[in-house]
This record gives sequence, structure tokens and C-alpha cells, in this order.
Amino acid sequence: MLKGSPLKSMLAFALPLLAGNLLQQTYNLIDAAIVGQVLGTKALAGVGASSSVQFLVLGFCMGSCAGFGIPVAKYFGAGDRKRMRDYIFNGGVLTAGIAAVLTTACVLLCHWILRVLSVPGDIYENAYSYLLVIFLGLPFTLLYNYLSAILRAVGDSRTPFLFLAFSACLNIGLDLLCIIVLGWGCAGAAIATIAAQAVSGVLCLFYIARKVELLRLPMENRKLDGRAVKELLLMGMPTGLQFSITAIGSMVMQSANNSLGSVYVSGFTAGMRIKQFTICPFDAFGTAASVFCSQNLGAGQGSRIRKGLAQGVAVATGYGLLAGLLMIGVGRTLSMIFVSRDAVDVLDASAKYLRCMGYFYWSLGILNVTRMVTQGLGYSGRAFFSGVTEMIARTVVSLGFVGTFGYTAICFADQTAWVAASCYIAPTCLICVKKALKKINAA
Repeated sequence: MLKGSPLKSMLAFALPLLAGNLLQQTYNLIDAAIVGQVLGTKALAGVGASSSVQFLVLGFCMGSCAGFGIPVAKYFGAGDRKRMRDYIFNGGVLTAGIAAVLTTACVLLCHWILRVLSVPGDIYENAYSYLLVIFLGLPFTLLYNYLSAILRAVGDSRTPFLFLAFSACLNIGLDLLCIIVLGWGCAGAAIATIAAQAVSGVLCLFYIARKVELLRLPMENRKLDGRAVKELLLMGMPTGLQFSITAIGSMVMQSANNSLGSVYVSGFTAGMRIKQFTICPFDAFGTAASVFCSQNLGAGQGSRIRKGLAQGVAVATGYGLLAGLLMIGVGRTLSMIFVSRDAVDVLDASAKYLRCMGYFYWSLGILNVTRMVTQGLGYSGRAFFSGVTEMIARTVVSLGFVGTFGYTAICFADQTAWVAASCYIAPTCLICVKKALKKINAA
């Protein structure tokens, strides 16, 4: 990413990452499709009733791992291999610690979480069995996300995609086995997802150990370094908390939606699965722009940082316009992947959610790229506050307007959060770019 066209470099990096993100979302899509079509709409509601808290916990895992990869990318770009390996080891230790603490806490608090979310009694058992298994599999989720973040930090987004492709195919077979053959219900869907995630993580581990000499850690690198731990925490924790703080607003929104009844929970779940799938390109473009700017910051190439930001925003916003039109035009048809044609009320609810969201989907392109570039330049704390802005906006809409406008308010909560956060992070990102350029010119 240090030579040639910035746009071509970012697209070459983003395409395997995009494919990997899409495959990762097929875990959720396949789960929801099989659960909805085989077990019915109440089981689908059970799987989706806790999606916001899953986003909170899994988002913290993914965000922390992505943040741990930022210093690795910086030192790789600067050509400092020893420092890079020190940070890889210390990041691994921190990831293992997060896995132990987070898994224990989430398993113990599972019942309490579902009560906070106001999960209806007729879907509570399904929701609990699904969420508990997801929590038990958090170490595997962290394993894959950390190792893939390290590979991407040194410019390899293709290998994590290939392993994820294999595990996605495995997940299809395990879903059919666990749900249809073994009859394990919603828990079976979660078991299939976690087992497939574990396979992709273990494959990354073996690949790095056997094939990637650049990432092998000699004994001199296998020691805790206070300075490395501090920098990793300063990058990883704000990034992880940014995902989590955003999810708190989503939890408030989902709790408000759960109170409207299982029809709206099912409709919201179907729409959310489609949203999660179409969000993947935003994540890919944002990550590509972040790694691009981080490597070029390490290499002292300021002009490429500015170009990378501008081109990343343009591509992501253009995609948002096209995806929004798709949601507006065929959202109801897409919802039939998860819901039978006869469930008219559920399909109406899902289509309305997607249609309302489609009008503002372009704003997510601005938000994701500018936030990720801000992180990549080392200003994770500032990026964190964009998550706070999202949380406040979703909470205000959910608590202040659902009582009066019902499901319509739910359908506009996300867009309000995206526009509000973009108004903060876009100018903040430009300020951070100027500061980075000053540091480069002063060096």
C-alpha cells in the first residue's frame, strides 16, 4: 500500500476482505434462514431477540482486535520488524485475557441480559439457548479476529478470506446437521456458527506458524513489554468500546422493539439480517482505508493519506446510494429468504424497516471511512466519541418516540444515529489528517 494508485491499492485489499465479511455474515444469514423456514417465526424471533447484545459483545471483540492490528501495520510500514513482532506477541496476550474475562462474565449474566432486553416469554427459551452458546464460543471468535487482523496489518487480506470461505461452507453443513438431523433447535444454529468460527481461527493459526516467516515470533519477542501493552490498549480498547457503546444504543432500540410483540421482533430480525449483509462493503472500505493510512503514516507519505481518505469516502458513499435503492425497491422480496410468504405482517414490518433505512444508507459510507481513518492515524479516542454520538441518538429516538410513533420510530433510529455521528467524525477526521501531515513534515 506504499506505492502505486491509492484507490487500486485499497480496492485490491478490500475485495478479499469484503468477500470474507460477506462470508462471515452468511453464518448469520444461514442460521436465520434455516431457523425461520424450518423452525418458524417464533424461533427466528428467539435468534434475533438478542442480536443487539451480540453486536455489543462481538463488536467489542472485533474492534479490540482491529485496534491491536493498527500499531502492527504502522511498524510494518516503517520497516521495524522487531517492534512489529513485539506488538504481535503482546496483542496476543491481551486477546487471551479478554477472552477469559468476557466469556466468564457473559455466561454468568446471560439470563440478566435477556431480562434487560425485555425478551417476550414465548421466545425466551430459544433466545437463551442461542445466546449462551454464542457466549461460550467467544474465545474462538477472538482467535480468528486477532489473527486475521495481524495478517491484514501486513497487507494479506486474501488468506483470512480463504479460511473463512471454507468454514462458511462447513457452517452450512453443520446447520443442516444440528437443526434438521439432530433436532437441536436454536442452540444447534449457534453450535454450527461457533464450530465453523473455530475452524477458521485454527486454520489461521496453523498457516501463520508454518507459512508466514514474517510473523513468527522468536524467543526475544515473547515477553511482556509495558510500552507495547500501553500502546495496544490505547488503540484497542477505544476501538472495542466504540463498537460496544454503539451497541448500547442498539440494545435500547431492540428492547423498545421487543416490547411491541413477536411480530415486530421477527420483522426487525429479518430486516437486520439483510442490513448486516449489506453493511459488509462499508466495513471493508473502512478497514482498507484505515490500514492504508496507517502504513503510509509509518512510511511518512502524507500526500497518500489525503488521497486515500478522499477516494475511500467517495467509493463507500457511492455504494451506500446503490444499496439504499436496493433496500427501497426489493426489501420485501429479500425478506422472504427468512420469512414464509404467508407471514404477511412480518414481511410488512421487515420491508418498512429496510425501506426507511435505504433513504439514508449513503451516510454510513461517510461515517465508516472517516471513523476508521481516524483510528488508523492513532486517534482512537476521538473515533470513540462517534460511537457515543450514535448511542445517544439511538437512545433518544427509542425512549422518546417509540411510545408515540411505535415501530415507525424504530425504523428511523439507525439513520438518526448515522447522520448525527457523521456530523461529528467527518470534520474531526480532517483535523486528524492535518495533524498527521504536520508530524510527517516536522520529522
